[in-house]
Amino acid sequence: MRGIHTLLRLFAAVIVAHLLCTTGAAEPAAAGRIRKFLDPDNHTNNWAVLVCTSRFWFNYRHIANTLSMYRTVKRMGIPDSHIILMLADDVACNPRNCFPATVFDHPQKSTDLYGDNVEVDYRGYEVTVENFIRLLTGRVTANTPRNKRLLTDDKSNIFIYMTGHGGEDFLKFQDSEEINSYDIADAMQQMWEKQRYREILFVIDTCQANTMFSKFYAPNVLSIGSSAKGENSYSHYHDRDIGVSVIDRFTYYNLKFFESVDMSSKHTMADLIGTYNISLIHSTPGVRTDLFARELEKTYLSDFFGAVQEVELTAEPYPIGKHLV
Repeated sequence: MRGIHTLLRLFAAVIVAHLLCTTGAAEPAAAGRIRKFLDPDNHTNNWAVLVCTSRFWFNYRHIANTLSMYRTVKRMGIPDSHIILMLADDVACNPRNCFPATVFDHPQKSTDLYGDNVEVDYRGYEVTVENFIRLLTGRVTANTPRNKRLLTDDKSNIFIYMTGHGGEDFLKFQDSEEINSYDIADAMQQMWEKQRYREILFVIDTCQANTMFSKFYAPNVLSIGSSAKGENSYSHYHDRDIGVSVIDRFTYYNLKFFESVDMSSKHTMADLIGTYNISLIHSTPGVRTDLFARELEKTYLSDFFGAVQEVELTAEPYPIGKHLV
């Protein structure tokens, strides 16, 4: 697999070099572009996989957690085409919802998370352990539509967010099955071997969350959890109108930090982690960095949450010809 990717890059480089030479580009500039294209460490695209593993009305906060994170990554610049949203989607139109077709993460109800442009890729009973593992590893059936595929490569950074009910080394999927830390660890190793990512940021908000990444062994994975082994992850903001809690504490304080961040921000992962306050979160967040190659102080939030775009400006207008107008 790696050999095929290398041959494709070399073939593309020959084409790029030919095009640059035939258009009269300067040799140093052409060589620089080719070197950048061939650089295996070059980061070119970001993806997000957002998973709510709960269903039922009393788990409202888990749906709100996921939709809040969805809103944040979209605001930061990641398009829907690069976001995989897995959601039971049984809250907005639940008969108990006194605000039909809406989901809120705050009692003030200033932001409708459901809105008009939420694209749920895996809905209801499609949110299973099997589909999640197949999504990560690329082992989907031939007739799987594009919006249900994680079309990443060796230059992709992936943000994986999971929330739901869990315990030591496991996370429940819709009260019918479980995924354990070994399952996710093995899936990430497969992803690495198949060149499906450059770096992964794994964030999980559940009880005993830090145990879920304790078995990871694939390289270039930065992991963050909401609670230590033996600890619960607590809810935040009980809404008296809705009748349930509308967000979890760990997710809330992460999102609160992100409200001051945009796609051009120079904030780093160290800045985010530095805001964690046990007295506010009511549990002990965990961070695992031994598998991650870069320093947190040099890892920008936009490396995972922003859109990666390169724009080349020219001093003169480029003639496209009358036949193309």
